[in-house]
Amino acid sequence: MHRYPGVPPFFMLTVYTLPISLYCAKLRILLRHKKLAWQEQLPPGGYGSDEYKGIVASGNLPALVDGDLLLADSEAIAEYLNEKYPDPAMLPDDIIGRAKVRELGRFHDTRLEPALRKLFPHLPTDKRDPDLTATQSVEISTRLKQLETLLKDVPASNELMLADCGFAITFVWIDALTPVLGLDIAWPQNLIAWRQKIESFPAVADELADYRSKLTEWLNGL
Repeated sequence: MHRYPGVPPFFMLTVYTLPISLYCAKLRILLRHKKLAWQEQLPPGGYGSDEYKGIVASGNLPALVDGDLLLADSEAIAEYLNEKYPDPAMLPDDIIGRAKVRELGRFHDTRLEPALRKLFPHLPTDKRDPDLTATQSVEISTRLKQLETLLKDVPASNELMLADCGFAITFVWIDALTPVLGLDIAWPQNLIAWRQKIESFPAVADELADYRSKLTEWLNGL
């Protein structure tokens, strides 16, 4: 259970999650940044189980329970919480700025993260594929270069944006898998500076301090 001073217990949100889930960690950054109170529950019966799908039809993680509302998909949850708890705002004030930040978030979920996820089935030692590692090293590096270009059109901000949350976690995964699989990733210099800015926000730093150890432990157990 996660509480902040001055937050009444009846405002407690429930989140179905797995500790190692990338998208659950993405959501926790938002929850931390907005100083919301939440409790985490493992999906009943396990991820993908019929029991859990009896609650969340899609079987998605994370899923949010807020009173009578059940909402799955990390982006939908993030948009909902940002509207319900607007301070601090995590989208720009102007329509174009909001559109560009949303575009960035979709790029993470549909381009960069899937390029990384292709490696997940090959993490066990007996399933590793050097050819796939080489192919995905190129694809991930290409996506990072595209991200650097996309960032040029995103309004400059000193605030943490919705789109930033997913990238913070995916970058940690890339770091972790680089020595494990022998990835060869080209990090654009401007992207490194942007990453450092994201990681300087307390909500991101706190989540990463906790998440990195969970990820390392999980990888060591493969």
